[in-house]
Amino acid sequence: MPKHDIIVVGASAGGVEALKALVQEFPANLPAAVFVVLHIPAQSPSLLPEILSRAGRLAATHAADGAPLRRGQIYVAPPDQHLLVERERLRVVRGPRENRHRPAIDPLFRTAALAYGPRVVGVILTGALDDGTAGLLAIKQRGGVAVVQDPKEALYSGMPRSALEHVAVDYCMPLAEIAPLLARLTGEPTQEEEVYPVSGQMEQEVRLAEIDMAALTSENHPGTPSAFSCPECGGVLWELSDSDLLRFRCRVGHAYNPESVLAGQSERFEEASWSALKTLEESASMAKRLAAGERERGHAWMVKRFQERETEARDRADVIRSVLSRMNGTVPVEQESRESSQ
Repeated sequence: MPKHDIIVVGASAGGVEALKALVQEFPANLPAAVFVVLHIPAQSPSLLPEILSRAGRLAATHAADGAPLRRGQIYVAPPDQHLLVERERLRVVRGPRENRHRPAIDPLFRTAALAYGPRVVGVILTGALDDGTAGLLAIKQRGGVAVVQDPKEALYSGMPRSALEHVAVDYCMPLAEIAPLLARLTGEPTQEEEVYPVSGQMEQEVRLAEIDMAALTSENHPGTPSAFSCPECGGVLWELSDSDLLRFRCRVGHAYNPESVLAGQSERFEEASWSALKTLEESASMAKRLAAGERERGHAWMVKRFQERETEARDRADVIRSVLSRMNGTVPVEQESRESSQ
């Protein structure tokens, strides 16, 4: 009878220390393959396999595309690549970002659930926002086990809290208790996969993560069109509903949970604001230069025209600069004094 031999772990902010504490308690003969996604910048080298190998008894390595799956091994998602699980082999692909991350937790969890159903144990550790929630829900839908670090002790409670709010979690416990639980679960039998059929939506989302061209070019999108646009590519976001979890995905595969949509929109707004500020500053400088040239030529009416355009550009720039200052928690001194006098 099959047992829980596929363990998938997701972490973000504060995750290195949490992962070290987890793997150092794994027994050397753990009869399961362990897969780890940690959010890291795309251009940063990842030393996580070396760190985890030194911390515990199991060897850790970056996953390689097409490599066979072996029990008693820890596989780490490489930078800027999604780690996916198929039957007895790994996939490493540069697919669409999910929740603004690559690697992301949801694609790993979802593909493991599709491939192994009740044999999967999903673990959510410390992290901000809500990546991992949809993937953990997929694991539960396929009969797997959901484990979440107690958010009260997590360095960042966002991911654990999101999972607890939307998923019928089997275990919520302190980090120190998770590894012994996982070791025990690997010895317990599971139900047969046929008891938990795969939904068409889950299958389609897995194909999108795998950059399946038929799925990417299909006009049959999962969900229904929403009024929102993708923060990354600007395309229409399609609205999906898993239980009470609202999610979004665009036609090219970018996927978001609600908090990630808000974070992405805020990021794009800031980028647009800086771009607008740069344009206005350049316009003001150009108008000032043109006014100086017309002054030398004695064209008073042209000088006035360009001075008005300079003033208009600087006034608009001041408004945007004020917004950016507030976003960063600061208010220019001159504006603060003006507001206090009103």
